[in-house]
Amino acid sequence: MAKPRAAPSTDIEAFVRALGHAREREILAIRAIILAVDPRIGEAIKWNAPSFHLADHFATFQLRSPASVQLILHLGAKPRPGAAVRSIDEPAAGLEWKGPDRAVLTFVDLADVRARKAALTRVVRAWIGHLGA
Repeated sequence: MAKPRAAPSTDIEAFVRALGHAREREILAIRAIILAVDPRIGEAIKWNAPSFHLADHFATFQLRSPASVQLILHLGAKPRPGAAVRSIDEPAAGLEWKGPDRAVLTFVDLADVRARKAALTRVVRAWIGHLGA
């Protein structure tokens, strides 16, 4: 049985708001979608951005561009030899594969986030299924 998750961290929300990022609404919407996928998902600031984890981190925002928000899906800080999740087939999500164990999702505005919510949910659910957590 999954342990219940505490309320989403207000520290993460405060961090995002303090960034003053042009896509703040998109970041917070994506964050809410990810946290709703599984009650075991936790969050922290890692690599100077919000990051999501179970036993290890699996998704981290890349916030360098003010024109978009990127979500990097990975299997932890370092590539795992032999690890592969490239089998996830979700065309509506817009996954851009960077390797067998890393992919990027780019969102340009809130309408884009809303339009791809179901696909993002399916991708995150499938991704964490590969974590063995």
